[in-house]
Amino acid sequence: MKKSNLFIDKHFKVAEVDKRIYGSFIEHLGRAVYGGIYQPESAFSDEQGFRTDVAKLITRLDVPVVRYPGGNFVSGYHWEDGVGPKDERPRKTDLAWNVIETNQFGLNEFMDWTKKANTEAMMAVNLGTRGVDDAKNIVEYCNLKGGTYYSDLRKKHGYQNPHDIKLWCLGNEMDGPWQMGHKTAPEYGRIAAEAGRIMKMVDPSIELVACGSSSLTIDTFGTWEDTVLSEAYDMIDYLSLHQYYGNQDNNTPDFLANTVAMDEFISSVVSICDAVKAKKRRHKNINLSFDEWNVWYHSHEQDQKLERWCEAPHQLEDIYNFEDALLVAGMMITMLMHADRVKIACLAQLVNVIAPIMTSDTGAWKQTIYYPFELISRYGRGTVLGTLSDAPCYESSHGDAPYLDAVCIMDEEQSALTIFAVNKDLTDSMELSCDLRQFEGYQVKEHLVLTNPDLKAVNTEEHPDCVVPVKTQNAKVTDGILHALLCDKSFHVIRLER
Repeated sequence: MKKSNLFIDKHFKVAEVDKRIYGSFIEHLGRAVYGGIYQPESAFSDEQGFRTDVAKLITRLDVPVVRYPGGNFVSGYHWEDGVGPKDERPRKTDLAWNVIETNQFGLNEFMDWTKKANTEAMMAVNLGTRGVDDAKNIVEYCNLKGGTYYSDLRKKHGYQNPHDIKLWCLGNEMDGPWQMGHKTAPEYGRIAAEAGRIMKMVDPSIELVACGSSSLTIDTFGTWEDTVLSEAYDMIDYLSLHQYYGNQDNNTPDFLANTVAMDEFISSVVSICDAVKAKKRRHKNINLSFDEWNVWYHSHEQDQKLERWCEAPHQLEDIYNFEDALLVAGMMITMLMHADRVKIACLAQLVNVIAPIMTSDTGAWKQTIYYPFELISRYGRGTVLGTLSDAPCYESSHGDAPYLDAVCIMDEEQSALTIFAVNKDLTDSMELSCDLRQFEGYQVKEHLVLTNPDLKAVNTEEHPDCVVPVKTQNAKVTDGILHALLCDKSFHVIRLER
């Protein structure tokens, strides 16, 4: 049995958790919208066509913000096509995903849905095929009370009160040659700066997210961030990161070691942000928005067989297994370890498309990755403590990878302490110790574990509970020391209260 130690100090605080780190993403892609959150013909839908069974599952995740409408889709999107009378909305080709967009669901429907899903909007503007003027117009439509062309147009569409959207994305993955309106770093930096300046002239209260690199492995990583920030630093508030991981080689230890690469990615982007800050002699920090992250590889082969120009196909529908849930937990732990700079994050996506929730005409169910997200979102509110671990490592393509990913969250108001931990060893249990003598009187209230003997186990509509968390009693505090047994290949939530 392996042994590991966690070291924490209640005075060594990383940062308060920004609840928006538990955000998600809905794009006009596949069945995320049509057949996912919106399906008027479904027996599960309300009078507006929103799936109530899906909304209930989303509410349990406690997602505070949802990015919309893309993603690659936004770089060719005219938001005006999705507002006003539905019988007057045009059918358009979506070149991002080679499908037909009916525009029966648009900006106002999305804002109605956010209220029912108990979340807020993170709205993206098209800086691919459109530009500064269109960015100005959508902010005017959404956020001004009235008395102007676009704000009065919103009223004409039945929305007397402004949507008051506070968080905006300046395009999507503009570094990628797959993107409609793909730009060089100087080109994007200039349009992001100008769009941001004009948008804040309309509503100075909004916050803006500029596009960072679409992945750590793209050739322009680093130089892209430096150039964009050099142009747009004063106008933006956050820089985005995107990263997906896969296990195409069926090498589970290496797959789970991706948390090492993710940690390095975040640290590198922070370093670049701070270097530009120093060059510009600014006081404000640019924080990070990790607004696309997940496991994504299962559906690649199937998606190559899709017919072009259909409507809402089964697209990017990864069926997640147990090992995917372990990595999702590790990725969330990694972001929490950087809570001083990662303020926003969006699990991509929310329903059907590389998602924790799946639907059919007969119901909705939770994929394996639903559970780590739900548990960390529920109990990961409070202050992240600097969490040092002394755990054995193994070799991976990312260098030495610890068998243990862990972080501690302190909630002083509730006199609670929560430890999230992943044991990545596939065959051996781990004995975890943590000195809690600073937390006098704290005892284990609950110990939840997500594990399965089969790394490839999945949840389906017919068998939705193959991979679910269960309660265990393998953690206790004795003389101020926490002792916990972490079984092999497992995710743990250890909750302590005074």
